[in-house]
Amino acid sequence: MKPLLNSFLINSPFEDPGLYIEIKWEKRSILFDLGDISLLEPAKLVKVSDVFISHTHMDHFVGFDYLLRLILRREKGLRLFGPPGITDNIEGKLGGYTWNLTEGYPFTIHVVEVYRDKIRMADFSAKDGFKRHDISIKPFTGSILEEEMFTIFTSHLDHMIPSLGFALKERFHININKDKLNAMNLTVGPWLRRFKQALWDGKPEDEIFTIGPEEVGISTAREFSLGELKDSIATISEGQKISYIVDAIYSPENEEKIILLSKDSDVMYCEAAYLDKDTDLASERYHLTARQAGEIARKACAKDLVIFHFSPRYIDDPVPLYEEAMNAFRGT
Repeated sequence: MKPLLNSFLINSPFEDPGLYIEIKWEKRSILFDLGDISLLEPAKLVKVSDVFISHTHMDHFVGFDYLLRLILRREKGLRLFGPPGITDNIEGKLGGYTWNLTEGYPFTIHVVEVYRDKIRMADFSAKDGFKRHDISIKPFTGSILEEEMFTIFTSHLDHMIPSLGFALKERFHININKDKLNAMNLTVGPWLRRFKQALWDGKPEDEIFTIGPEEVGISTAREFSLGELKDSIATISEGQKISYIVDAIYSPENEEKIILLSKDSDVMYCEAAYLDKDTDLASERYHLTARQAGEIARKACAKDLVIFHFSPRYIDDPVPLYEEAMNAFRGT
């Protein structure tokens, strides 16, 4: 089955951390962290609808201006999620520019600031020069974005400051069998989006689903029960889970939070800044070692582990980082 989510690290493990996730069906993308993103083609960046910032150290946040410049004129806004203080950070970034020519731009940045017990929201609109408008406060329950296809969860990790870890969980995956479509004289079209939406919304199986003639190139509409159509052309399977862990000290509390957040991930992206022999240095700088990353991923029952965010001290020979992490992950 073709996965709905395609994820990859933006840069090499020694460069700024960042994860790009393409949501194929929606033709949109999300970013985890916003460091140097200049290696991504503009065509990919203009699809970004949501950005999730772990914390605002420069290597995780310097790409904000680059992204803003690319998408400033688009109608669709940008949602940006981050730790306590992120709204002030965005306000400061925007305050560094003059916006007297943007009153006709529809673009808006919606900021979600995640505390341990609450979420604060604010908007910045190009129409009024990106003035800050505080909107509302609501309780934080673990998830920060819930859509019909997936939910994104976060947890506050200790990096001497709060650093957010993230996990994206697809509700369930719907795969359409094109051979069966052809056998039923149906073609791919906008109706498939409506069909999947009905399944995500949990509509009753006996509900009538109508496919208009203009959607499949026939003279009359066709009707099916939702359950009949599902059984005929769709395969429902467990949704993907992708987790992203970066900049966190190894501690029992952090380990417990990471395991809970990353549990059963199909892919766990995890920092592995130092080798085990440099554990004291890792603790001093509030990062994980490769061995710690591997052990945590194994305890979380992740199916795959991808390590990144390496210290430059290993740039001449990164192989031991991979070996140490994979040996711990596999329990060898």
